[in-house]
Amino acid sequence: MDKSTMPAPFSSHHDWYTSTLSSLSSTDGIAATHLYTYRHVLDGFSAVLSKSQLDQVEKMSGYIATYPETFGHLHTTHTPRFIGLKKHAGLWPAARFGDDMIIGIVDTGIWPESESFKDHGMPPVPKRWRGACEIGTAFNISNCNRKLIGARSFSKSLKESGKIISEHDYDSPRDFFGHGTHTSSTAAGSQVQGAEFFGYAKGAATGMAPQARLAMYKVLFVNDTYESAASDTLAGIDQAIEDGVDLMSLSLGFDETTYTHNPISLGAFTAMEKGIFVACSAGNSGPDAYSIFNGAPWITTVGAGTIDRDYVALVTLGKGITTFKGKSVYPENLFISGVPLYYGQGDKSKEICDHQSLDPKDVSGKIVFCAFTNDSDPYDQRIEVNRTGAAAAIFATDSPQSLDPYEFSFPFVAISPNDGEKVKEYFASTKQPTADIKFQITILGAKPAPQVADFSSRGPAPLSPWILKPDIMAPGVDVLAAWAPNVPFAQVGNNRLSSDYILLSGTSMSSPHLVGIAALLKSAHRDWSPAAIRSAIMTTADVVDNTNGVITDMATGKPGTPLDYGAGHVNPNKALDPGLIYDIKVDDYTNFLCALNYTRQQMVAITRRLNYSCECATLDLNYPSFIVILDNTNTTSYTFKRVLTNVANSKAVYMAAVSAPAGMKISIEPSLLSFDGKGSTAEFSLTVEVDLEGYGMQQSYIGNYGYLTWYEVKGKHVVRSPIVSAYAPQPQQS
Repeated sequence: MDKSTMPAPFSSHHDWYTSTLSSLSSTDGIAATHLYTYRHVLDGFSAVLSKSQLDQVEKMSGYIATYPETFGHLHTTHTPRFIGLKKHAGLWPAARFGDDMIIGIVDTGIWPESESFKDHGMPPVPKRWRGACEIGTAFNISNCNRKLIGARSFSKSLKESGKIISEHDYDSPRDFFGHGTHTSSTAAGSQVQGAEFFGYAKGAATGMAPQARLAMYKVLFVNDTYESAASDTLAGIDQAIEDGVDLMSLSLGFDETTYTHNPISLGAFTAMEKGIFVACSAGNSGPDAYSIFNGAPWITTVGAGTIDRDYVALVTLGKGITTFKGKSVYPENLFISGVPLYYGQGDKSKEICDHQSLDPKDVSGKIVFCAFTNDSDPYDQRIEVNRTGAAAAIFATDSPQSLDPYEFSFPFVAISPNDGEKVKEYFASTKQPTADIKFQITILGAKPAPQVADFSSRGPAPLSPWILKPDIMAPGVDVLAAWAPNVPFAQVGNNRLSSDYILLSGTSMSSPHLVGIAALLKSAHRDWSPAAIRSAIMTTADVVDNTNGVITDMATGKPGTPLDYGAGHVNPNKALDPGLIYDIKVDDYTNFLCALNYTRQQMVAITRRLNYSCECATLDLNYPSFIVILDNTNTTSYTFKRVLTNVANSKAVYMAAVSAPAGMKISIEPSLLSFDGKGSTAEFSLTVEVDLEGYGMQQSYIGNYGYLTWYEVKGKHVVRSPIVSAYAPQPQQS
């Protein structure tokens, strides 16, 4: 309602609304029922009305708009549902929700008071646990419980390097930044009812493995930036191994020089050797090729994808002439109605709302529309429009999904260039253009999803391009998880807002998703090695989205490739029963390092072995994916040798099928494999020949791919591996 039209006799708009409702006639004798009067989120009320009563209200002075009631349902943070986890079927119950698994998170610390780390109903801490809860600034032993069973902090090297920890941060396991709290709750947070981010993504939040235990190893601290010393990081990994974690997740990275110079690569090798599964973020340096971090073959490297949940505002031009949605995460339940629309057409600088291009006299109190051009930038536009005192803004952009929730400190909505053209057409056809914008809308079932996040780092891996990286893609865009409430994350005007749960994007979010799923698999299959778990995840991954099309790349809008998303998007229920796995032993990784021509010093640094043999040196690991590195000749051919292990409880026969793109010829020998029972193995060879000249391909060509799929004869199992050809830089061999 337009409360400025409230008649003088009423002392409040509440009285006006209730009086209006009482005056409505009814054909069935049932009076209109008043529910709520809204005093802040909008000017109006909610009521139960018959159709005839609604018709009467819509004809009254002051009426603006009516919205029919909608119904929400309790959801998780939604990523468990999106990837198929269910309470009563599949991996969750089979793994007892990750019971008895211990996940070590190496990150910025943890906020132990979060509801996500409550231990209600959890059994005693496993007796094998050797960890501790360290006392430190604003942190003591009582902060740990049967969920958060360990917490330690590592800052000695950082301080010794002359880096002064900010007075705001805690020299203890307590999280100041919030990042570690977010990743921890994503991996193994307990179920929390009523989680939300300022009205968005409402529901019940839960981690991937809600019955698993958590141990935090804080290695990142605020100084000039957020940094972690390599030796502190390595100490954290080392302590996690000593404490007895079953899995680790690290959402941080170091420069990719050699594996000996990377504390994560070094520590993860030892963890793998002791049967500890390690997942790491692939990095946020996409969409450029060769931008992978944490690409060591003994690490499961995780890229980031979107989910089928969007946060939008509804834009209506005029009196319902045109309605469309755009991205917005403005943290208020705001409805702006009938506001004049401003568009500085004819002046290019005003069209795109460049710095100092708008006059406050022209736009104050209006909705400003900023058209799309190749030069437009929503970040700069937001600053400019906010400066002028406008009521709100509509920005046309080709990359609305790249806007982070914290950027919506001003009420604006980002729409597509096509919808931007509709705004132009409406403005040109109307003397007094107006618009409505309704904020704080969450949409489920958005399509297409998943998509490869534009920021997600892409392969090939700089240090070891012979191993396809990333390995897998998991949710990493606008993920709702716990946060440190002392850190404001949103803003309305000059008011900074805090929340117990926030939406965050990055491969930092995808790695804890994956480690939580790995915890479920390890709980269900205690005898599986880290390589077996990775293989099960990779060979059962999804390569199509929810439109049944090839997973697309947000950065280009075109179909992605395994260099973007690895083996595909994780499907945890399928990974529970993969049929066959590609296993890798410690000696196989040692042979791989030998083939890199690493010096004795380097070999010992990584493997800690004084006596080793390089007689079987090879770059061809028993990996669940294949990549051919092209040379400078017109034709490149390579033969891979692999061993498959049956992990099903029965005999089986598998038949091979290959799909190859133009310019790639794939042959397999043998094409039929027989397995006697669980634990039996079978070998095969796969030869890939790439002909560049015959298909007019250029030196810049990268990412042509096919698939090898093993189908169980008269069975249900399907084991799929990507086959990619690409140019890659030679790794550094210092």
